[in-house]
Parts: sequence; structure tokens; C-alpha cells
Amino acid sequence: MIEGAAAARRQQRVEELCAATLRALVGERSLHYRGGRVHRGRRLLPLYAPHLHPRIEDADDFGSFRGAADGIALRLLHSDAAMHERLRPPRPVALLVFELLEQCRVESLADPALPGVKRNLRHRFEQWSKAFHRSELTGTDRGLLLYTVAQIARSRVTGEPVLEETEDLMETTRGALVPAIGSALAGLRHSRDDQAAYAVHARTIAEHIAAMIASTEGAADTAPPADDGADEETAAFRLLMPMDAPVADGVNLAVSGRSRVFDEATDGYRVFTRAYDRVLQPAQLARAERLRELRAVLDARIAAAGVHAARLARELHALLAAPTRERWTDAEEEGLIDGRRLAQLVASPGERRLFRRERDERAGDAVLAFLIDCSGSMREHAPALAALVDVMARALERAGMASEILGFTTGAWHGGRAQRDWLRAGRPLHPGRLNEACHLVFKDADTPWRQARPGVAALLEPTLFREGIDGEAVDWACGRLLARDEARKILVVVSDGCPMDGATQLANDPYYLDAHLREVVDRRERQSRVRVLGLGVGLDLSPFYSRAQAVDLSAMALPALLRDVLALLARRQSR
Repeated sequence: MIEGAAAARRQQRVEELCAATLRALVGERSLHYRGGRVHRGRRLLPLYAPHLHPRIEDADDFGSFRGAADGIALRLLHSDAAMHERLRPPRPVALLVFELLEQCRVESLADPALPGVKRNLRHRFEQWSKAFHRSELTGTDRGLLLYTVAQIARSRVTGEPVLEETEDLMETTRGALVPAIGSALAGLRHSRDDQAAYAVHARTIAEHIAAMIASTEGAADTAPPADDGADEETAAFRLLMPMDAPVADGVNLAVSGRSRVFDEATDGYRVFTRAYDRVLQPAQLARAERLRELRAVLDARIAAAGVHAARLARELHALLAAPTRERWTDAEEEGLIDGRRLAQLVASPGERRLFRRERDERAGDAVLAFLIDCSGSMREHAPALAALVDVMARALERAGMASEILGFTTGAWHGGRAQRDWLRAGRPLHPGRLNEACHLVFKDADTPWRQARPGVAALLEPTLFREGIDGEAVDWACGRLLARDEARKILVVVSDGCPMDGATQLANDPYYLDAHLREVVDRRERQSRVRVLGLGVGLDLSPFYSRAQAVDLSAMALPALLRDVLALLARRQSR
């Protein structure tokens, strides 16, 4: 679990750097990585070519990730997606080769003024070629044929030599191929500046290779698509592309999908009834003795972690405080001339301390709120999570900033009174949310940490954890922050999964609450008044939050968790 979480963090850091390069080369702010794939805004971009998908788990180096990012950037810059869609062959193997050849074309168009880009592209293709060969995929006739086509086509289009390590291996295959496709290969080089003309030669090669594979396997690749065409296409692409590579343990990507009910609703997100919704302070619901017991458990856990609170406060202040220039230092030897000291210059011509300078200070004019998913699966993580937010609240107060610790759950399992009202109403179609929303305030921004200590300890009370309606909770928490006067407002949502309420899902569709959460986060991010971040507990929440960090609360020490939170707070907007 620890190794998996570390791999996820490395992957996120590398992808952030590559996304910045991608946006700079293409000139589009909406490009970003999410779940290891490139997105334009919320739209997933195609896979393009097999060598554009390095992975930390495969020990790919940073140069490989940079090369892949550069290759995707060139594809977006130099390839007309609509024309490519119109000209590409329909069958899977031919399509695979055609995609690879188009990528070779755009990589050959790299700007000579950017030699680093060309070097990155070459490095990435070589690393992919070596990995392909060493995985023994070249041991099959089909694998060797496709590998040989990739090598000789890229060499012909870019003018770079084939991989020396495998040159002898593919000599026989190359000798059989060149007489058949030599004319089309030459056409690739001559027409690389013209996508339409290039596509004619690329398609000729692609269909010839597909026919060769079909003849050797006894299957006509030019036959009409069968009902299982999607499976066949996946199988063909799987040979070269990591379509279904396993994700490291503990850092799976949150699985979500589209909601037909949400998309087709003319009145947007629906709530069947708000009659039973509540905002509670858990500390007022528990006995004082019980809170003292829970607080003792929490204090022992924090003491054992050995967190340096003063250092954490300094780091938070440096990270979140805004610079101000409201004070001056006098008697400086450089800066702006201080008119009040001109008489001193006349009296003492050698005097140099005649200047004044603005003093840059950072004001802690910020509020940070943690919004904690109190669904049933989060119960086991409550001790580690309570320690995390308690230490953060204390450090933020020392740094001169306000903090809130909020939560969300439901008032009942499986709908409760809201669902019973729906049943009595005759089960109208698509009723929207069908449970009792319950929002929790463990600590509000106006309460000092010392006074809020019992309330934070109430997070350890297991009876709070039921189901989760994330979208409404995010909207509620953002509303609380917007009502405050601080200049900077940050919301960190802590969750271990997608929104979950059984009654709502059964009465609408499985992704109804997911769609609402995405809509809320997207709207709040566009408004740019509250920074919304996702802290995933053993899960990558990138499908919902453009800035997300995966952590492992069950295995990581508190200081490591704090470092991850600081890294998340430092993350810039990625879409």
C-alpha cells in the first residue's frame, strides 16, 4: 500500500510537469493529465500511439514522460482530428498501424529551433522499442511484423536510424516488407507536410499489414465488422497499448460514468424533499465524558506522531499567506529616496542611508476548510483523519489563518423518511436525491482550536458514518466559505470513493450523484472564488477534482500525510 501510494504521488508530480509542457507547446490552458490520460477540459483525448503511454510502474524515466508529452503536443498542433477521423481505416489492425504512422508524421514536424523536443521524442520511442522487444512480444510473427513496421516507418519519415539493438532481429521481416510497401514508404516522407496526401500512403501500408496478419491467422481482416468488433479492436490495441494495465494497489482511479437522468433533466439536479435535512454539531450530540475519552485517544495518537507544529505553521504561512506592501523600512542604503532625509545629505555629504524600501510581508488572510466524507467506508480511517485535521487546524491558527472542519453523511441508511415519502407519493419517476442530507460542523472558522478540541474528537464517533451525498456537501461548504471576508478561500474534500446513496441510485441511475458532484465542482472552479481540492483516501479522485492527491491513511505516518496535504495545497489549477 505504501509503495503504491508513493508511486501515485510520483506519477502525479511527473504528470503535472508534463501537463505544463503540453500546455506551453500547444497554447491551450485546458489540457491536463487525469488518471494517466490526457484530457482537454473534461473530454478524454484518444490514445493516439502506443509509445505515448509511459508508466511509473514500468520504471519509465522522466525523459520518457517528457517525450510522450511532446509527442501528444505535436499531434494536437499538426494533425486535423476531423480529417484523421474521416480518412482512417475501419478495421482494428489497420487502424492501429494508421494511428502509429500519423504520429510518426507529426513527430517529424518538430520545430528545429527546439532540439530538446526532438531529443525527447527519440528517447521515448527508443525506450518503448526496447521495452516491447524485452517483453518478448517480438517473439510472435504478429508482434515482430508490427514492430518492424513501426521501426522502418518512423525511420523513413523522421530520417532517424532504427533501433540498433533489434536491427538484426527484424532484417528478414524488413526484407519481405520493403518490396511490397516501398513506394508507399517513400510517399510518407515526401508528403509529411500534407496530412491528406500522407494519409493515402499511410492507409495503403496499414491495410497491407492488416491483410498480412489476417492471412497468417486465417481471419479476413477486411470482412464486415462483427458483433464483437469492440472486443476484437481492444485485443488488437492491447498488443501495443496499455489499455488495461493494472493500477498500483491502493491508488485506483475513481470509477464514474455519465448519468442519462441527470443529462436529460430540464430542471437540473433534483431533491425530492428537504424536510429532513439537518446541519448538526456532533459535539453537542455526545456526552461530555464520551468526548473526553475520544479526545484522549486523539491526543495520544498526535503525540506519538511527533509533528513539529511550529514548522508546519511556518510552511502553511509561506504557502497560503498573501504578500502585502503596507510598511516601509527607513535608513536604507538603496531603494527610493526619502525626502525627509535630504537635509541630512546637505549636512553630511558622505551619508548613504538616505533611502527607504517597501517591506514585503505576508498576511494570513485565508481560510481553509476540510470537508470530510462520513460515509460508512470512511469509519476505519477516522482516527488518522482526525489527527490530520486537528494538527492542521492548530498549525493554521498559529499561522494566523482560519480553518473549518466539516463533514457530510446522511440521516439514515437507504433513504429513511425521504424515501418513505416518495413511496407514499406513488413512486414518481426520477425523483432526484432520496435521502436525508446531514451536514456536520466539527469546528467552525470563528472557534479557536483550543475550544474546538472536543468537537474535532467527535469525528471518532462511529455512529456518524452512513452514506454520502458529495455534490450538495461541496456546495454547502463553498457557501460557508463565501460568506466570510478572507481573501483566499480553500476547500479540501476528503473522500475514499464516489458519492453513494442506495435509495437515490435505485430511483434514478447509478451515476446520478456523480454527475451532480462533477457539475458542482466544475461550476465552483469556473467561478474561481473557492479553490476546491480533492484528497483521495486510497483513491485517485481526478474524475471529480482537477486538483487531487491520493493518500493512504491506513499506512502512512502523520508527517508524511501532512507533506501530501501541503503538496496538494501548492498544486496549481490543471484545467
